[in-house]
Amino acid sequence: MGRAQETFNKKEVRNKKEKKRKEKEKRRLARKDNEKKSSLDDMIAYVDENGNITDTPPDPTKKKVIKAENIDLNVPKRDAVNLTETVRKGIVTFFNDSKGYGFIKDSETQESVFVHINNTLEEIKENNVVSFEVELGPKGLTAIKVKLFK
Repeated sequence: MGRAQETFNKKEVRNKKEKKRKEKEKRRLARKDNEKKSSLDDMIAYVDENGNITDTPPDPTKKKVIKAENIDLNVPKRDAVNLTETVRKGIVTFFNDSKGYGFIKDSETQESVFVHINNTLEEIKENNVVSFEVELGPKGLTAIKVKLFK
């Protein structure tokens, strides 16, 4: 028996749904056929002696023995800074007036030293030659008693 109130549009919609269902089933079966069995060995990755990730296991002949006592976990100490020199000379490489800080490049050591506006005796600008003293601040060397060099 035919369907009583079936219009052309209803037939088209039903046919499209049926076609879509069959295509989906075909794709599912194709994926199932192409699927290869994966094992744990396929998923393992190794790290070589240079720190690169590879799929080949490391060569045991290249293994190095490291003693746990030789591993240093702390921050390396900074070389002893010669703080005994009282007055140093340098050039202001950067200074921000609005924020109140800058950096001085020491003439002798070519090291950059932090300077805050509170530690200046005179007003300084970039490229000024200044004399200053050095003290150890919370993040490194800090210039104090900064004044223009005459």
